[in-house]
Amino acid sequence: MASLLQPDSVVYLVRGEKPIRAPLSQLYFCRYCSELRSLECVSHEVDSHYCPSCLENMPSAEAKLKKNRCANCFDCPCCMHTLSTRATNIPAPVPDDPTKTTMKKAYYLACGFCRWTSRDVGMADKSVASGGWQEPENPHAQRINKLIEYYQPLAQREKLERDRKKLARRRPFMPPAYSEKYGLGMRIQRQRTGAPITSLYGLSIKDGEDQKEISIEPAQALDEVEPLPEDFYTQPVNLPEVTTLRQRLLQPDFQPAGASQLHPKHKHLLIKRSLRCRKCEHNLSKPEFNPTSIKFKIQLVAVSYIPEVRIMSIPNLRHMKESQVLLTLTNPVENLTHVSLFCCEEGDPDDINSTAKVVVPSKELVLAGKDAAAEYDELAEPQDFLDDPDVVAFRKSNKIGFFIRVIPQSEDGEVTVSFKLRHDFRNLAAPIRPSEEGEVPTEAIWLTHHVELSLGPLAP
Repeated sequence: MASLLQPDSVVYLVRGEKPIRAPLSQLYFCRYCSELRSLECVSHEVDSHYCPSCLENMPSAEAKLKKNRCANCFDCPCCMHTLSTRATNIPAPVPDDPTKTTMKKAYYLACGFCRWTSRDVGMADKSVASGGWQEPENPHAQRINKLIEYYQPLAQREKLERDRKKLARRRPFMPPAYSEKYGLGMRIQRQRTGAPITSLYGLSIKDGEDQKEISIEPAQALDEVEPLPEDFYTQPVNLPEVTTLRQRLLQPDFQPAGASQLHPKHKHLLIKRSLRCRKCEHNLSKPEFNPTSIKFKIQLVAVSYIPEVRIMSIPNLRHMKESQVLLTLTNPVENLTHVSLFCCEEGDPDDINSTAKVVVPSKELVLAGKDAAAEYDELAEPQDFLDDPDVVAFRKSNKIGFFIRVIPQSEDGEVTVSFKLRHDFRNLAAPIRPSEEGEVPTEAIWLTHHVELSLGPLAP
């Protein structure tokens, strides 16, 4: 089960800016480039923001304004589970007669996992179930806002300077003879002495922004640290009342030292992202916009297009002794697929992890097309592929089991073998022209992949 229980046992090589070896279940296949793609060699685009608790969809501008947090859902500050709103009845005085009391509904936040409640930190109950929960104020909020106001004009000025340099390089050169002949000298002279060039006019900073200066006080480094309280060394430590490092880092603006200072935090928003091939800019994965939907509009995972190699059984491997390993090969497409295996040549730059020699079948392996209803069709006649019993151990639907021979070369360590897998692929997404007879031919292309198998340690 190389794709499920042991994903790193069989890896495929992805050639890009940086070669990456990853399981086939973690790769994508671009049907337009006909190449494998990993998460490191694709462009990630944010489609939408949503809350994982209430599934509320939020535009990007609103999510940025709310600091990528949901306004209605909270996380427990102790165990980080989602808090739920609980209702209870509390006595309240009657407005007409203060001597009498009546039961009134009140709402508070509670965690169903660790039993933490908002009453533990002294938060007042609310008369309504949604909104209005009090939040502690950040003592450094004023300083942070002032720093943001100071650095925003600086960032804008640096961006304008970069844009000016780009446009200055693109400015065409006009020889003096042509400028005098066609009367362009006065226009260029006016642009030099007067207003800025038209193409740069939109990049100028307003006069009011240039004159506005924001002064901030630089932070002062302190040589002395605040001393610890006197009872720090005498009082016994009550671990349930002391916050953990994770609880403090989840609230960096306060970093509470005691459990009584923990306050609920707004839940972080999640995103739905699209993956785009950097070479041809086609989408490899695009989810549905609705947060409640788990389907994908486009999902070009490599498992659906590339034959998958799995390890079925491994014998006892010994140094310089030949062993027979049983592998399985699965065809994920509906067409008949022809697969050929080749050993890596000597000096192959891709073959850098091999610690054993491998002998692969010299005959071409033919895989039947994937048919979801084949196992339920009792009348279907099995196809006869004339398999060699020395090469193919078994055949079932679109899967076959075949043997390879492995000879470990190192005396200790893990046994790793590599080989090339070549198969035909019919690109149904490519634009094709129908023939004169009305049939739509599909040309097959041949793809080659570098596969590495981790067979475990040598037998004692």
